[in-house]
Amino acid sequence: MTAAAFDARGYPERDDAPPGKLERLLTELRYLTGRVESGKRSLGRIVDAVAAQTEAIQAIPDADLRARAAALRPQLRRRGFEDLELVAQAFALVREASVRATKMRHFDVQLIGGWAMLRGMIAEMDTGEGKTLTATLTAATAALAGRAVHVVTVNDYLAERDSAEMTPVYKLLGLSVGCVKQGQQPPERRAAYACDVTYCSNKEIAFDYLRDRLVLGGKPHPIALRLGALAGDGAAGRLLLRGLQFAIVDEADSVLVDEARTPLILSAGSDRTAGEQMHRDALEIAGTLGESDYRVGEEGIEITAAGQDALERLAGGLGGIWKGPRRREQLVRQALTALHVFQRDKHYLVRDGKVQIIDEYTGRLMPDRSWERGLHQLIEIKEGVEVTAERETLARISYQRFFRRYIHLCGMTGTAAEIAGELRAVYRLRVARIPTNRPSRRARHPARYFGSADAKWQAAVDTIAACSARGQPVLVGTRSVGASEHLAGLLKVAGIEYRLLNARQDRDEAEIVARAGERGCVTVATNMAGRGTDIKLAPGVAELGGLHVVATELHDAARIDRQLFGRCGRQGDPGSYEVIVALEDDLVKSFAALVHKPFARGGRIPAGLGAAVFSVAQWRAERSHSRARRDLLDLDDYLGDILAFSGRGE
Repeated sequence: MTAAAFDARGYPERDDAPPGKLERLLTELRYLTGRVESGKRSLGRIVDAVAAQTEAIQAIPDADLRARAAALRPQLRRRGFEDLELVAQAFALVREASVRATKMRHFDVQLIGGWAMLRGMIAEMDTGEGKTLTATLTAATAALAGRAVHVVTVNDYLAERDSAEMTPVYKLLGLSVGCVKQGQQPPERRAAYACDVTYCSNKEIAFDYLRDRLVLGGKPHPIALRLGALAGDGAAGRLLLRGLQFAIVDEADSVLVDEARTPLILSAGSDRTAGEQMHRDALEIAGTLGESDYRVGEEGIEITAAGQDALERLAGGLGGIWKGPRRREQLVRQALTALHVFQRDKHYLVRDGKVQIIDEYTGRLMPDRSWERGLHQLIEIKEGVEVTAERETLARISYQRFFRRYIHLCGMTGTAAEIAGELRAVYRLRVARIPTNRPSRRARHPARYFGSADAKWQAAVDTIAACSARGQPVLVGTRSVGASEHLAGLLKVAGIEYRLLNARQDRDEAEIVARAGERGCVTVATNMAGRGTDIKLAPGVAELGGLHVVATELHDAARIDRQLFGRCGRQGDPGSYEVIVALEDDLVKSFAALVHKPFARGGRIPAGLGAAVFSVAQWRAERSHSRARRDLLDLDDYLGDILAFSGRGE
């Protein structure tokens, strides 16, 4: 679609009008009735249909392959994706193009995964089953139908890697490919989005959408765009995207669920500088409060009645904004959060004299992001670095509301079964379980539970030493930069060579991950090695048992742990995993505090007790996060209504 065609057709997206009472009731029911369908049983017909088309195109030259793809365009535009035979022709062309361009041939199960996504579903595919290649089936078919296709990944590294690897497949079919990443200027972004298929991260495309909304002054409307083009206001020429037509979300559970607790806020620098002293006062007051003045719970910081009295006394001589009880309580609550909740080397790094946020789900730095409502400035003061100006909110949206605006939304991930109900309720997406290409040989070792963190780390070092001594590669998963570096220090003392992968080594990620399957290699990693990476075994490693994965701390959601375990045993390779955790871990301290205190200083505890404690903690954590996501969506809908009524953009 050219820029001229863009002006004529407007900015395609789905209307996300607020639900009525009946729709709200149905949404609540969907939370409870989400189920996982069998992809092989309900979608398996695509395999035979593609096989029937394959022989006829295997011998034709590349030019004829491209011509056949071009001939499919008008048919796909007119008939869509419901015609199995038509889709099978497109899939057969994509598979043949992949064989010629990359020497990789789509497995039958990948055909099922591609068909599931084309039908608007989430394809649950095990790690190592080739989701990147599977996406080309869906993306190329949709692009041939004239849709602007966005393949959305969790970070720029994966977007750039996947687009580079798959571009030869698309080009052989006559399709153009673009990649959007951090640091690109508007002309580069506009050119990338103008391509048939665009690879990008969820954060980049969501913020680009918000920028388009600012240009349009609100929700885009085809009539307004046409009138603007006739009037010569140039708005259409300044837009980045071609609307929200077709999205394939890689690691869909991470993007659509895990990251959906935080709103996306587009902001600009503010001239207000008086806020720095206010934040310093807030930190000083927060530092003088005693333990009886506040509580740190699942919902955050809560100031007690005694704390309210203390606040009134401490803020008495400050005047101004401190005279208002609600405002001063909010300020001090944020200051307490900065002091006691957000931790250095876990939630953020201090690099080059700046506070840089660590993405808790990917372990990567987000240097261009900042916390809102003064929290970022409070942490900067806490760490003694230069305080940046507070930023003024220009536009905001939640991931839930953003992705629901796509006309066609689908995705793939290794772990969707646990959240099938939420995916159905929020996005109206069904989940299809795609069978593995080869039977899994992944072995699970018994979990070990300890009272103290010291006992846990010693057990982890002993396990790593034993595996390393026999040449078996080990991948150790940690939840924070601090934890990964603590374990690295213990391994150094023990004389065990290792490679470290966390937010400090993000530039070396590809090399570190590529070598993690070598004989005797020990890799200590945060969540960076848990998503989107494929660890291949070196020759001779399979005979040693394959890659062994050790989880030293469980996550708030069990499916995130499953992502880490999925690093081993790919494509029928041997592999094993085990859990070594302690009741001093943050998960238990935050969501099962009553159990944590009596056992925290002990050694190994019974497996039954440990499993029960962590199961309860994870259940409470997931329930809390789910409630936070629903509250955010309700707030986002409310703010959208208010802003629309006032005539402002989101």
